[in-house]
Amino acid sequence: MTEPTVAGSARSPCTDLLARCTFPAPGTTVSCAVSGGADSTALLALAVAAGVTVTAIHVDHGLRTGSTAEAQVVRGNAERLGAAFRAERVHIVDGPNLEARARDARYSMLPPDVLTGHTADDQAETVLVNLLRGGATSGLAGMRPGHRHPLLSLRRRETIALCATLQLAVVHDPSNLDPRHLRNRVRHELLPLMDDLAQRDTVAVLARQAGLARDDDELLDTLAAALDPTDARALAAAPIALARRTVRRWLTLTHPPDAATVARVLAVARGEAVATEVGGGRRVERHRQRLSLGPAEPHTHRVT
Repeated sequence: MTEPTVAGSARSPCTDLLARCTFPAPGTTVSCAVSGGADSTALLALAVAAGVTVTAIHVDHGLRTGSTAEAQVVRGNAERLGAAFRAERVHIVDGPNLEARARDARYSMLPPDVLTGHTADDQAETVLVNLLRGGATSGLAGMRPGHRHPLLSLRRRETIALCATLQLAVVHDPSNLDPRHLRNRVRHELLPLMDDLAQRDTVAVLARQAGLARDDDELLDTLAAALDPTDARALAAAPIALARRTVRRWLTLTHPPDAATVARVLAVARGEAVATEVGGGRRVERHRQRLSLGPAEPHTHRVT
């Protein structure tokens, strides 16, 4: 097999794509999450071409027969491209919430600053999934561009074409066709229908809308950061959009609270209730116009 040219030549197959990527500076040490699919394999090739020092990390969920062989495909590509390789394995059993559990397990094995191969197509899917799940502005903003998501301006068809041009082996994951997963139905059913209805490429539209929502989201975050969530009087008097965002920021641990929880906390701030439980064994209560967040009282019902 001809060795792929990924760097050096001004007309390397990666050159035009790299101009639209957001990799760290050459020489930076990075880790890339590489499942073996076209997107993550293109991420690996482009990272090498960008001049960063790359370790490809493959996480085997053990959900499919032959999944061990997929790690060897990634290893082979890493060796061809001159990247380091590391294999990890987690144990996931089939069942409810499989997609979310597999994702959480995968990221538990990856460094927090790992680079991923998400493309503009993934961005559009994320926006729609978040919309269907009732996500707020931050959900409609999708994934934030930057070093961690360097391929967000590329399309999936471009990563597939790059892998073919560089003659890199690609793993085809059958779970990407499983209709049990909402994202798959968005990808294979909803987006094609939207393209047909709009008579245009809605991935590009959704990615652009995500950018606009992200700008608004960042502005509101800046304004909300100046509002003290423990000052009941100030919280009650603030514009509702800022008040909600301030409460969400205050209560968020790993996931933001739902809209009903935020509404209950604002009711406490307005004096319509003295306290409320907010999930996670926590409780917000008001005393002398100050809100405090502490452990929920045992064996009590939520106060509203």
